Amino acid sequence: MSTHEQMRLENQLCFSLYACSRAISRMYRPLLDELGLTYPQYLVLLVLWEREESSVKELSSTLDLDSGTLTPMLKRMESAGLLSRRRSLEDERVVKVSLTAEGKLLKEKAVCIPNALMTSSGMSIPDLIAMNEQVKRLMGTMEVE
Repeated sequence: MSTHEQMRLENQLCFSLYACSRAISRMYRPLLDELGLTYPQYLVLLVLWEREESSVKELSSTLDLDSGTLTPMLKRMESAGLLSRRRSLEDERVVKVSLTAEGKLLKEKAVCIPNALMTSSGMSIPDLIAMNEQVKRLMGTMEVE
């Protein structure tokens, strides 16, 4: 591919990933609105539905969100009754986050969200899984400390 061709917007992987991410977010929005969640809040819940409990530091690392973004969001989610935050008994510097009964129940309402993405993608499940693995592999090679 020539340098001129490389500089075309349509040949930019970063733009394709960006545009795809925005399209996925638009697809998620009405589903998350029904649940009263933002996309980052949904991501927090996905982690907690999987682990039941996590430290703020672990959530920050897993979701690649800084504490300045994460902490106010967790406070709002706690006010909404979805999770609770408490200091660790072993180390009071560590804040543990866990689901409330309401947060656990929300999982049943959210179970349709991944299926909606798969359906709207028009792709087969094996193709989506393979694409996800490729994107994660790319992300692993691109991460800069």
